[in-house]
Amino acid sequence: MKETMQSQRLELMMDIAEKELSGLTSIHNELSSTLGEKLMDTIDLIEKIDGNVVLSGIGKSGMIANKIAATLTSTGTSSFFLHGTEASHGDLGLLKENDILFLISNSGETIELRNIVLFAKKNNIKIISITANKDSHISQQSDISIVLPNFVEACPHDLAPTTSTTMQLALGDIIAITLMTEKGISKDDFKSLHPSGKIGARLSSVQDVMHTGDAIPLANQDTIISEALVIMTKKRLGCIGLTDSDGNLAGIITDGDLRRCLSGNILGRESRDIMTTNPITISNQMIVSSAISLMNNKKITSLFVLEDGKPRGIVHLHDLINISAL
Repeated sequence: MKETMQSQRLELMMDIAEKELSGLTSIHNELSSTLGEKLMDTIDLIEKIDGNVVLSGIGKSGMIANKIAATLTSTGTSSFFLHGTEASHGDLGLLKENDILFLISNSGETIELRNIVLFAKKNNIKIISITANKDSHISQQSDISIVLPNFVEACPHDLAPTTSTTMQLALGDIIAITLMTEKGISKDDFKSLHPSGKIGARLSSVQDVMHTGDAIPLANQDTIISEALVIMTKKRLGCIGLTDSDGNLAGIITDGDLRRCLSGNILGRESRDIMTTNPITISNQMIVSSAISLMNNKKITSLFVLEDGKPRGIVHLHDLINISAL
């Protein structure tokens, strides 16, 4: 009985996923036709304005509108969400002549959006809309009407907005990321827009998070291994950097190197005898996410940060993962 129920549940989940995926496939297939033209017109219009892209909607479409506004803002296009109902109770003043009104409504007949449409038309504010009905009031009143390709809601009663909201969100992402790319928003620009949180941490440069000064495990390459081991243990970063007479990084010893060599009588030897020369190093401008990728690819846990050949810091994989997970 339990296996039968699980089989039926899996079949249902796969059917839901297929309906959602079919909506996204429809968008992809229609990009080379009218849908693509409407999206290009939308991007061209947004790039020309000096004001904000003001998203509005009601219910589930309103939630999608809010998310699209947040995505636009976070990727370099000035935008905010204006609740369709609140707009009729004093918030219409937020909408300015040099703005664009971007409406999301599945039916295109949302009563609560009528006042905001009238206000926009009266004040010569351009209107863009995403609806599922090209003959709807909102579509007909829009300067650019984006119409969803044919879809089937994942809801078995074809009532709850599911596939339609997935498609609305995808169209918003297409617009936002295309704008971001054409504006040439770099990782540094993106970091400035996300100074906090996980994204901000992953886009931080290693100089913002590296261990510096006395926290760096360092010794001269002539230091005997027993002394190097003491320093390495005290600093607790799993390795020690070894410098030459000019202070340049000559090599490193890791705890793995020590384990592999402890079978012999090595503690009285010089560190240079077992160090790894030409270790992988980075500059202080490398971003955290790139440093994590490098360490994962090279299967190492620490990287020395060099400036003109001299160690200025060190980063450890666990520290970077913990920071980027905040």
